[in-house]
Amino acid sequence: MADISVSKTPFPFHHWLPGLLLTAAIAGCAALLAQQPWLAGAGFGALTLAIILGILLGNSLYPRLASQCDSGVLLAKQRLLRLGIILYGFRITLQQIGDVGLSGVLIDVLVLSSTFMLTCFLGIRLLKMDRETVWLIGAGSSICGAAAVLASEPIIKAEPSKVAVAVATVVLFGTLGILLYPVIWTLIPPVSEAHFGIYTGSTLHEVAQVVAAGHAIGADAENNAVIAKMLRVMMLAPFLLVLGSWLRRQRSHSSTRSQPVAFPWFALLFIGVALFNSLHLLPANVVGGINQLTNLMLAMAMAALGLTTRFSALKQAGVKPLLLGSMVFIWLIIGGGALNVLVQHFMAQVHPL
Repeated sequence: MADISVSKTPFPFHHWLPGLLLTAAIAGCAALLAQQPWLAGAGFGALTLAIILGILLGNSLYPRLASQCDSGVLLAKQRLLRLGIILYGFRITLQQIGDVGLSGVLIDVLVLSSTFMLTCFLGIRLLKMDRETVWLIGAGSSICGAAAVLASEPIIKAEPSKVAVAVATVVLFGTLGILLYPVIWTLIPPVSEAHFGIYTGSTLHEVAQVVAAGHAIGADAENNAVIAKMLRVMMLAPFLLVLGSWLRRQRSHSSTRSQPVAFPWFALLFIGVALFNSLHLLPANVVGGINQLTNLMLAMAMAALGLTTRFSALKQAGVKPLLLGSMVFIWLIIGGGALNVLVQHFMAQVHPL
């Protein structure tokens, strides 16, 4: 009779602590490595390095620690991810839309929608890949790389291995873009740095990669590339809302049993935070501290994703994700460039100087 159950606390923090500490340690190491000039110059940010370190540990030491750390790792991969995406809104303001202009907004919308739809067609119809991996690669390629893949995962509910495949794909081709875009700049007919910067920001995958490529071209290219890229990042929330609504309709009409798609409330909160941030009510140092915390949360989520990914699952994915990623990358360079030229020409006709 004395053996009464204990530890029925609704928040068993002592169960979460080992996994949270492990993911935080990986995130810290990734942040330190990201400050190394040779890694930063190659476009490897803290998020990318966190998942790489997580995968390495997940396939070596972590299986021995899994029984003690799984609860915290799962918390980081799910709850911290959503919170990190919400706080990511402190990087966005409505003023940034005005800075890049209507043409930049139109370019980003066209590139995002065409890239995602083309990815779905090529991956599902042509390559016969599983839908979850294709959707994740499409989100990462059309919006903001690994962060978009992570933000889409709670809606798509893909397996960790599929998420890791998508992240690896967009990171690989985005990193290749850092080297290729400055070469394109030297080969194309004369065009202003500002316009090429918008092209870079509207077609390259990761924020860090956009910064690196734009910096290699010039100051005007870098500034416009970052603005165009952050506008794409701001489109993440509407994209998630549309994707979640579409998946709910698809699965409600499906005869197969599938898990219902949860409404992405965190996407609405992301929009709310961005609107609040546009009012500039918080001091710059407070917003800077929030952004640092956001970096940590997202890096911990990436580390957790890596820890739960196995090489065997990546190997099973085969060459199709890389083939899809290469085709989408070619589209972004050529098709995205064509969309940039057409929109800029159209806007010049409508609003001549």
